[in-house]
Amino acid sequence: MRLGILTGGGDVPGLNPCIKAVVRRAAELGWEVLGFRRGWAGPLHYNPDDPEGSEEHLMRLDTGAVRTIDRMGGTILRTTRIDPYWMVEEKLPDFLRGKFKPASDGTFDATPHILRVLEHLGIDVMVTIGGDGTLAYAAHLHKQGVKIVSIPKTMDNDVHGTDYCIGFSTAISRSVEHINALRTSTGSHERIAVVELFGRNSGETALVSSYLADVDRAIIAEVPFNPEKLADLVAGDRMENPARYAMVVISEGARVEGGERQHYGQPDEYGRQRLGGIGHYLGEELTRLTGIDTITQSLAYLMRAGAPDALDQMVAKGFGTLAVQEIAAGRTGFMTALRDGNYATVPVTLCTEGKKRVDVDAFYDRETYRPRIAKVLGTPMFLY
Repeated sequence: MRLGILTGGGDVPGLNPCIKAVVRRAAELGWEVLGFRRGWAGPLHYNPDDPEGSEEHLMRLDTGAVRTIDRMGGTILRTTRIDPYWMVEEKLPDFLRGKFKPASDGTFDATPHILRVLEHLGIDVMVTIGGDGTLAYAAHLHKQGVKIVSIPKTMDNDVHGTDYCIGFSTAISRSVEHINALRTSTGSHERIAVVELFGRNSGETALVSSYLADVDRAIIAEVPFNPEKLADLVAGDRMENPARYAMVVISEGARVEGGERQHYGQPDEYGRQRLGGIGHYLGEELTRLTGIDTITQSLAYLMRAGAPDALDQMVAKGFGTLAVQEIAAGRTGFMTALRDGNYATVPVTLCTEGKKRVDVDAFYDRETYRPRIAKVLGTPMFLY
């Protein structure tokens, strides 16, 4: 048996422990594991007609290669956001240009090449670790007949079909740590602090971080906000605090009522707008409306930096072990998941069949811009 494995999308703490768990359990069964470097860019750039020249896109994994990787963050396989189903010509390897007919929007589907590569390398089962984009393409390959096992990771915890994704706990821990550390400067200067967190479509990271750090106000991606109303609330929070400061957290995907999300720079190669800057906008607005100086801080990649915490270690190793155990039992075409506190598997296509967003009515107060847990009994450990 030969397994292929890759990590795609944004890196998170816990990827390396997951890779290690897959490799070690596979080795116990006498199986090989072949890693693709840089997500789907690995098989995309591998040329079956030039195997020696394509070795740089592979990483042969054994127990020696993964012995210490679980102590580190990031991914030894590296990662990209490449989607072979939606390629622009300039991102195709030279040897593939002119090989595919463009779609009506001018993009190319390189799936026939990916299938050829997997067959050439003798991959029996492909293990894909990623978020929505990576796993959506894995589901597409599943429909083409490839044996797929998917493992969900994202610091936003927004993959549909699982209660928990690798990387979420560490991102929350990092966020709470930095939010509370920022209180010292904010309090010393008697200011308002605005902390922007990653969260493009889902505000769960901002919601849970705000809840645990007990910030004054939290703005999430799912609920547009009114700057004037928020300014009045935050000014009141500051006055009620004996230390004369206030803390506000905001998702990068948040927007003003009637407005658009804040973008910066040029869209990426897939046309996706880069989000960011809403924190600085809000800080300037709060200063303008209240007359109080504001500190603005985007935590950005600090949220996903460094080694995983104990929970992400546990889930990463659990998902990796579960994946190999199920393959050994003859089962593929599934995504590992946590459901109602238990390890489980769900159909590999389930991640494409819905969107996971904050249940605003259950966990957020729109009027006060604060987390509000309507009911704890019966909810999962991370609330939903």
